[in-house]
Amino acid sequence: MVSTFARPRGALPPLALLLALGPATAQGLPPTPPEAGAAQPAPAIQAAPAAPAAPAFQAPLPAPPAQVVQPVPDAARTETPEAQRKKEPAPLVYARVSADPTPTLTARTFLDTLKAAEQYQAYAEAGGWDPLPVDLTLKPGAGHPAVPSLRHHLTLTGDLPADAPPSDRLDPPLVAAITAFQERHGLPATGNLGRQTIAALNVPAATRQRQLAASAQRLIGSNFAFGERYVVVNIPSAVVEAVEKGQVVRRYVAVVGSPDKATPAVETRITDINFNPTWTVPMSVVKNEIIPRMRKEPGYLAKNHIRILGPGNAEVDPTTIDWNTNKAVNYTLRQDPGFDNSLGQVRIDMPNRHAVYMHDTPSKSLFARSVRFHSHGCVRVGQVKEFVGWLLQGTEGPNGPGSTWGAIEIETGIADGERRDIKLPKPVPVTFVYLTGYATPDGRAHFRDDIYSLDTPGAAPPATPPAAAGTTARAPAPQPKASAVKASEAKSSAPKGSVAKGSDGKGSDAKPSESRAAGPRATDSKPAGLKAVEPATTGAIPAPARSVRPPALRPPASIPAAD
Repeated sequence: MVSTFARPRGALPPLALLLALGPATAQGLPPTPPEAGAAQPAPAIQAAPAAPAAPAFQAPLPAPPAQVVQPVPDAARTETPEAQRKKEPAPLVYARVSADPTPTLTARTFLDTLKAAEQYQAYAEAGGWDPLPVDLTLKPGAGHPAVPSLRHHLTLTGDLPADAPPSDRLDPPLVAAITAFQERHGLPATGNLGRQTIAALNVPAATRQRQLAASAQRLIGSNFAFGERYVVVNIPSAVVEAVEKGQVVRRYVAVVGSPDKATPAVETRITDINFNPTWTVPMSVVKNEIIPRMRKEPGYLAKNHIRILGPGNAEVDPTTIDWNTNKAVNYTLRQDPGFDNSLGQVRIDMPNRHAVYMHDTPSKSLFARSVRFHSHGCVRVGQVKEFVGWLLQGTEGPNGPGSTWGAIEIETGIADGERRDIKLPKPVPVTFVYLTGYATPDGRAHFRDDIYSLDTPGAAPPATPPAAAGTTARAPAPQPKASAVKASEAKSSAPKGSVAKGSDGKGSDAKPSESRAAGPRATDSKPAGLKAVEPATTGAIPAPARSVRPPALRPPASIPAAD
């Protein structure tokens, strides 16, 4: 892949470089944060044929006398090593993602998840599993009195075969079972028992059942158009899946909204790809972040290539604005295209009433972490250029009929620095879902942390704004009855809220008819309020109803385009 990183200034002259070269050494990547687990480099897309390697020297050139080499000091070579390192782009490291080709979301996911919820209800009613010591750490071959309890748990959930020989040690079958458990829970698949794995093992069966039940409930009323090609973002997983012919062909790490700036649930289509996008700073960011920053650092806008535009897009001098007031919200603040643009070098448009989208980012170090909930609501995609290459398959390339958008064409299209908008001839369906528990056709149940606290009845959801201007939020319709498992089942009501159009990006893209976000929809004639069932005590899940929208994922108070 062609690199867009600029070389540091003041490179060594060729002769001095030859003298400085010693035996080749392998330069390793920086250590991955502990929670990230193993990391992997970005794979190339549609890699062009490798250029012929330069012929090796037959013999080293004789070194000239020492007094002949008189290196001329320049800015780069007189800087301290630390200053030079700061100028060098950091190697790209990404948290490892699953290689499982099974998509998180298919047309069968709802029914598969219902079935898994019933199974975990049976586990809970039978007593579940015993918790393990929180400080337990075991490596393959080690033994511990708690191992039999661990074996029982993993046998119950199908990770360990029922006919595995009994042992109080971490033998190979048990290590394989732990690895399978880790994969189902989105943990680094090491086969070792560590803090994160113990914490996941100690989650009660009733809680797992509640995750499955709540996730299934959030899928009720979905109208997502599963096609031959579609994209799934499971928000709790912080992962993007490109699905083709029923299998995941590409999976990427992502950064999604923080708990106070939650990414909304959306069903829409990817319609356009933007190279070198500008970023219009949302009013909420201007008020809450830019204005306080300008009071402390008057040169902040200039340093970040953000211009102030007045009527007629006339540029306004920042020094003419009183930053001790909120008058700056009356102007448009726009960041120029560039590598340091908050949207990075690529934006992926997907019309929706929340105006959220997917994009690149200059803050790529977050992709190495296992906890990636840091955005203002949009989805940042790791290895976004490869993802864009997949989206652009079948789109006419830059050289006219018969050309394609390969890796070289994408890099070249970005390198000129000019904004370029590419419309997909066949939009690709995309959905943002919030599944903390889901099941796949093979019967395996997968779990992720409930980062937005939506699974627990009565928990405070993310802040919900008033309805968008010109609309009126409908009152919830009467609640549908849940199928009963016991006569004494109790139900708890989920908090209700209204939905407003977000402030993320270009408002002109917003099309309510192409978005499905949880919570009441002002433009939706369907009932929006469901009572959430407390699966920990009942296991009951409302039956599917086409006329009902799930109350699941509520939008944040504001969803700025990027941080």
